[in-house]
Amino acid sequence: MTEKSRNLEAEGEFDYDYVNDILFFKVKNREYDRSLDFNNFVIDIDTENYIVGIQIFDASKFLRMDKIHLRDIPNWKFQASAQDGAIEIRLFYQINIRGKIVEGQPIIMKDTDEDLPSSQMITASH
Repeated sequence: MTEKSRNLEAEGEFDYDYVNDILFFKVKNREYDRSLDFNNFVIDIDTENYIVGIQIFDASKFLRMDKIHLRDIPNWKFQASAQDGAIEIRLFYQINIRGKIVEGQPIIMKDTDEDLPSSQMITASH
């Protein structure tokens, strides 16, 4: 029997720790349950098994930009999905560098042994 995919769209927030170079995107008002650790990333899971957050360590290196630009990301979207033992996270962002809008769309894909139901979550800045 094929499992039906679940979808969640919610308001989100981001935070950037300049000193430690950690970028954090998360869904607001979701009950945290546990985390999955993948080298430079930590993915947060809620009590309903949705992916509701990601911490990116050494974010400036991963995104290939100066730390100063990560302090304010006015436009962003975080999309996560879990299916068939794999997690895919897509980040979409726009930042202003010296008066020019710069866009990024990195994709993070990780295999996991975690039994996550097929789901998709989308959150964005508001």
